[in-house]
Amino acid sequence: MSDQSADVFGLLGKPVLVVGGGSGIGRATALLLGQVGANVAVADLDQDRAQQVAEEVAALGVKAVGLAGNVTERSGARQVVDDAHRQLGGLFGVVNIVGEASWSDLLNMDDETWEKDVRSNLTHHLYVGQAAARHMIDDGVAGRLALVTSISGIFGAPNHAAYGAAKAGATALARTMANEWGDYGIRVNSVAPDIIATPRVVAGFESRGVTDMNQIAIDDGVPLARWGKPEEIAGPLVFLISDLAGFMTGQNLVVDGGTQSRFPHFGAKPFKNQNE
Repeated sequence: MSDQSADVFGLLGKPVLVVGGGSGIGRATALLLGQVGANVAVADLDQDRAQQVAEEVAALGVKAVGLAGNVTERSGARQVVDDAHRQLGGLFGVVNIVGEASWSDLLNMDDETWEKDVRSNLTHHLYVGQAAARHMIDDGVAGRLALVTSISGIFGAPNHAAYGAAKAGATALARTMANEWGDYGIRVNSVAPDIIATPRVVAGFESRGVTDMNQIAIDDGVPLARWGKPEEIAGPLVFLISDLAGFMTGQNLVVDGGTQSRFPHFGAKPFKNQNE
């Protein structure tokens, strides 16, 4: 860990759990937490991935442990949170990145797709949040939670409606958590990214022959004309659990390269004077 003259983030030596930390945004978040001095539990479905990232974080000079578990099941979520609490000696913050989209139009969407996306993008936030809040309340810790939502939960979500509905639900759930747990000093916020160039997303496009990811953003009229990077979501997530966001709770930060600001009718193209 680099020498720090001041603990600006208020996370020095604090125990933080990153759920879904084995790759992409989760890995970037775990590494950034290590850089600002937090002790980190990296949880993932794959123990090897979790351990590999934990070793990268530990190389920064902080304590880090790798954990495995399926947080889409209540028992798995509780086990991951309990293991992090035990191995780190407490729990000050939780960042939950887990999420995955299925693709189907509404007329053909079946129960399995709907239920899978709700469980993968909404239900686990309840399980992880409950387990973490109980520890924080029992320990008298004014903890912090940060959830990953999506702009698909703000706009309509054509051909991935279940994902969009679940992400909208996660945003509402975070606000309710913030309301109910505020009396204990627990803050709960979320981050809504647009499309981010994680290894899994890039591989999915490359398998369909798409190699220039930024061209998609340009064609879609994204103001910054590129996809986001995992590190650019890690920053807002770490900010939200830091002291810098000490009076923020129940908020959903949109991190989308300007997508939400784009005027829809003419996009990024210049308007031609009709009198010419």
